[in-house]
Amino acid sequence: MSTLPTVLITGASSGIGATYAQRFARRGHDLILVARDKARLEALATRLREESGVAVEVLPADLSKTSDLANVEKRLSSDARIGVLINNAGIGQSGGFADQNAESIEALIALNMTAVTRLAAAIAPRLAKAGEGAIVNIGSVVGLAPELNMTVYGATKAYVLFLSQGLQLELGPQGVYVQAVLPAATRTDIWKHSGIDVDTLPEVMEVDDLVDAALIGYDRREPITIPPLHVARRWDELDSARRLLLSDIRQAHPAERYQTAS
Repeated sequence: MSTLPTVLITGASSGIGATYAQRFARRGHDLILVARDKARLEALATRLREESGVAVEVLPADLSKTSDLANVEKRLSSDARIGVLINNAGIGQSGGFADQNAESIEALIALNMTAVTRLAAAIAPRLAKAGEGAIVNIGSVVGLAPELNMTVYGATKAYVLFLSQGLQLELGPQGVYVQAVLPAATRTDIWKHSGIDVDTLPEVMEVDDLVDAALIGYDRREPITIPPLHVARRWDELDSARRLLLSDIRQAHPAERYQTAS
């Protein structure tokens, strides 16, 4: 049995989640794989056991369902072996905002926001008490770009970024590492499920490259990892501008431009 912490990965049956599973198995971590498709999880688990000799448990769950989500929460809060959560499960958006209905909006929010938050909340107290561990939240550069016309999806990913930054501030001093990973277009099944032909997109990163880059950021303990960002200072400049904006916000009186009607 591995002496390394067990890694629980959501959305683990394919794409980014499955690749994270392979990479952590190679590093010698035991795994708990969470997704809806039990057959695909079992096939992946069998392969990883044979390739890496680690223990791999399959935990089928639809995280948009309250009962399934509660089962995974219970496992995260009670199993002291789990020291790393890869919060990867999510769905995309098909069509513009006016094309969405109540059910599609609810599904996006349930998986991309509610499940991510509740799973992080389930493991955080135990990790903070232990003074170690990691939470990795998979966001998207779409959360920085309303111009891409994926309004609901982008809003959920902006939330994931903000959540991760808040958790970094709260949990970091207690020894818990929190990383937000922001991919751009990556070759995964999310496009097919959204009704988009990935081959029509101008530039698409391969999933192996995405996860390998994210893990370099993980090993470096970066709070924000943006694998497709080639000019690293752009993020630093954006964050510096945000902090400067906050320093200019004075709450006692409206800004001068809002003190006259004309």
